[in-house]
Amino acid sequence: MTQWYVKDLSRLTGVSVQTLHHYDRIGLLVPAVRLDSGYRVYSEKDLLKLQQIVALKFFGFGLKKIKTLLLGNGETREHFALQAQSLEEKAKTLLAASETLKKILSNLDNYKSISWETIIPLIEVYQMTKKLEKISARKVLTPEELKQYANFEMRIKSRFTEEDKRDFEKIWDKVIRQISSFLDQDPKSEVGILLGKQVIDLVSELYGREYAGLRYSIWDKGFKSGKIDGEYSTAPEVVEWMDSAVDAYYRGRIYGLLDEVERGSPSDLSHQWNVLMDEMFGTSENLKHKMCEAVQVDARIGSKAREWIKQFSTL
Repeated sequence: MTQWYVKDLSRLTGVSVQTLHHYDRIGLLVPAVRLDSGYRVYSEKDLLKLQQIVALKFFGFGLKKIKTLLLGNGETREHFALQAQSLEEKAKTLLAASETLKKILSNLDNYKSISWETIIPLIEVYQMTKKLEKISARKVLTPEELKQYANFEMRIKSRFTEEDKRDFEKIWDKVIRQISSFLDQDPKSEVGILLGKQVIDLVSELYGREYAGLRYSIWDKGFKSGKIDGEYSTAPEVVEWMDSAVDAYYRGRIYGLLDEVERGSPSDLSHQWNVLMDEMFGTSENLKHKMCEAVQVDARIGSKAREWIKQFSTL
């Protein structure tokens, strides 16, 4: 059977003598034989164990966890799965940090000094994004939408004071109470459309045009389905009624504008359409395109208006 002194094992494996001594001290890799002179002698079994340690260190396991794994307690598969997930998260973190650095570099030249006033907000947005990934928003928002939401949250903090936030909460609660009192009425009625407009005006002031597309995603993919646990809990029946009221409000505006097209109104309807789409979807060309496609197959829309809308349907 082949055996190695510590220096020989170090040369064979590339693991330093100091490291092998440390593994011995903590009981991770105790040599098979220790001579009276104090020299450590390692066996082929020790070599195999050292190779396992090297492999596990490569995969990011700490020495304490490696010691547990080498005891063979039957949970190796579970530990490996968790470590794979951890490494994936670290990879995403490093990639995001790299993209942030590239963004900073793109705004610099060889003669500019680094603007830390610019860098700090970028880091804050990144940290906010990681925080959001751990809450309910991650269930429905894409990675890009999460970044937008992080930017939006940072903007809210800088734009609104605590008093502004309390005022918004009061107005929102008032609208919700009003809607709750009208649940027995048709949300497509005049009062429903009026309340739908109040909701849109309120949330549009909060999100603005820049984040209108994000607002749509949060509402359509999360709030309506209950998959995003909002700060303001709202009963499902209220959400459903509100959604129908908002839909009726926008349908009324869209149909009204397209009816003018059908009648051949001389006004600048293209501009009005663009303003309406910006209000509904912000900068999301994809959502605007989907709306144009829906209009073209809507039996309520006249042929002249369906033809007119085609000019907006190209991405």
